[in-house]
Amino acid sequence: MARSDPPPAPQRLDRAGLVQGLGAYGIWGVLPLFFWLLQGVDPAEVVAGRVLWSLGLLAIVIVAMRRSAAIRAALGNPRAMLLLTASAALISVNWLVYIWAIHNGHVLEGSLGYFLNPLVNVLLGVVLLREKLGRAQVIAVALAGVGVAALAVGAGQGIWISLTLAFSFGFYGLVRKVAPVGALEGLTLETAILAPFGLAYLWWLSSHGGLAFGKDTLQTAALVASGVVTAVPLLMFAGAARRLPYSTLGLLQYLAPTLQFILAITFFGEHMTAAHAICFVLIWSGLAIFGIDNVLAARRRRIA
Repeated sequence: MARSDPPPAPQRLDRAGLVQGLGAYGIWGVLPLFFWLLQGVDPAEVVAGRVLWSLGLLAIVIVAMRRSAAIRAALGNPRAMLLLTASAALISVNWLVYIWAIHNGHVLEGSLGYFLNPLVNVLLGVVLLREKLGRAQVIAVALAGVGVAALAVGAGQGIWISLTLAFSFGFYGLVRKVAPVGALEGLTLETAILAPFGLAYLWWLSSHGGLAFGKDTLQTAALVASGVVTAVPLLMFAGAARRLPYSTLGLLQYLAPTLQFILAITFFGEHMTAAHAICFVLIWSGLAIFGIDNVLAARRRRIA
């Protein structure tokens, strides 16, 4: 009787990658608390400060890691710069809407937007990249669509926030997927592209007496720290993406909107309507199907 080969040993999860992934999504999950400190500050000023302070921190990282050559290469690539200009516009819209949502009591809709994002990514892949959907993905996207329709009918005033966040970040990811630039270099150049607009807006606010920076110690410190809370989780995410299997990273991404959802109904005291409940249950069901299908597919690939 022929001796069968032993089953392949399970792949050990990279501990450092797991810590980086949990750190990135954990920080993103509690960001509503950070931006709550900036209540009363013009959301556009928050975005402008976020851009400028991030750029300063990223410039230091680029020099420390000796990645200046990659920056120069991207600057000399017209296609890369065109794509990064588009991604910079998309991420600025995403940041502005998200901060506005927190300042105006719509953290629940914000968390819904990021729950929707993975399914929007699947939809964009089918429509724009001609990718094929499996049965589980079709069911997941269909459940999400029904959930959004239920929310639009039952509590439609906030659905634009969820859809704007989901689609702006979905298109952002799609553009960055095809841009021939690394994660660190791409973020640095995106903030550099947005920096002149941020400076111009801050100058306009200052000339009209509306600039919050420098008026209150806590808010000024938070505006400076916004660069850290923007750049650090993105750098942690980039590290996790290199170390972890895609299926593991895909499951970790639900940590951030889950934390935001919990904060919305506890700390921020937002009311969850029946329409919200139906929508979330349908989307969570879709995400469960989507996540389980990804894990099973990854396991099949390892066995093969």
